[in-house]
Order: sequence, then C-alpha cells, then structure tokens
Amino acid sequence: MALLQVKNVYKSFSDKNVLKDVSFSVESGRIVGLLGKNGTGKSTLIKLINDLLTIDKGEILINGEKVGVKTKNIVSYLPERTYLDKSMTVKKAIDYFSDFYEDFDKVLAEKLLNDLKLDINQKLSKMSKGMQEKVQLVLVLSRKAELYILDEPLGGVDPATRDYILDTILKNFNIGASVLISTHLISDIERILDDVIFIDDGKIVLTCPSDELRKKENASIDEIFRRMFRC
Repeated sequence: MALLQVKNVYKSFSDKNVLKDVSFSVESGRIVGLLGKNGTGKSTLIKLINDLLTIDKGEILINGEKVGVKTKNIVSYLPERTYLDKSMTVKKAIDYFSDFYEDFDKVLAEKLLNDLKLDINQKLSKMSKGMQEKVQLVLVLSRKAELYILDEPLGGVDPATRDYILDTILKNFNIGASVLISTHLISDIERILDDVIFIDDGKIVLTCPSDELRKKENASIDEIFRRMFRC
C-alpha cells in the first residue's frame, strides 16, 4: 500500500475549478517533486493533503487513513508562508515544537540551526524573511515523521544556502519516510528527486521516476518541464 494516495480529487473555489480529477500515489522511502508553474494548483493540493481545505470530490489516504486528526500525527508540513509567532525567540519555537510533537528531535534542531549560524536566542521578529524560513524548515525536518510535505522550501532562501538545505533534507528525514516537495525551482532541486509529478492547470499531466524520465528524454527534468510548458 502506498504511503500517500490521492484518488480522483476535485476542488473548486466559487466558479473556478482549481483541481480536476487529480490522482497519484507516493511510495514509502521516496523523495517526490510536485512540479508546476505558479497558480497551477500545487498549494491547494498540499492544503487538502494536510486537511486544511475540504475536498469537493475524491479521496486522500495517508497510511490507509483518510486525512484528519490521525494523519496530522504522521505528517510534518512546511507551508509556503511562515506561521510562527514572531514575538518568540528561536529557542522558544524549539520548546514549543518539542512540547507539541512527541516525535520532535530537539538535539537535531539545535544542530541544524547551529550549522546555519542562526542564533537560538534571537527573536524571530528580528530576523529576515529568509532566516525565518530557515528556522521553520529546521523545525519541520526535526520531526521523526512518516511523510514530510514541503511547500516551496527554497523560495526565500539565498542560492548559497540551497545546497545545504537539500543535503539536510537528504540526510535528516526519517528513514523509510517520504518527502513531497512542491516547487517551481526545478533546476535547484531535481538532483534529490526520486520521482516527479507534473501538474498544470489543476491536472496531473505526468508522473514518472526521475532517472527513467531523464533517460527517455535525454534531458534534465528542468529542460523537460520547460519544453512541456513553454509559454
């Protein structure tokens, strides 16, 4: 049984169909890229998987369970925008996560923050947007979850830090767990992807193992994506 199963999912807002008969699955132990241009439905789909929006039609299962309270305990989610209380220090945010999540590894969080040269005694309000996003990513990766869902994890991060973050994702997510990464920065992230899912205009247009797709098309994932969705 796949860790994540999305089955014939539809979602509309007012009169706009945002997701149209979306189906795919994510197996355990895989890093999967959900790849698409801005405004194609990636964030809406991720919010549905995290039970932050209600499905109009279809079904989403995580470990065989419908999304809900039980699945929140096995999913570690990085939203596109920071949600942390800016009045907290980084240390306070660590303590908050440690109290709230039984699977949170405080030692790992402090190590990753130290590697990124982030001061745990500094208030989040005194940090740049990029620094706040690094803190939130560290908190998410420091849980021993079964499924990590990262929505644009590199969006506010400088290019010099991106490789470190990608290596951190590779080294620190729970063994046997899976990672679903939503991004439009394909060239930056494709080296860590086992599988890719292309989404366009609310529909899944391609799912494939990364190496198989590169071999078939004799091109990088980024080049293939640009060909398919050239304006």
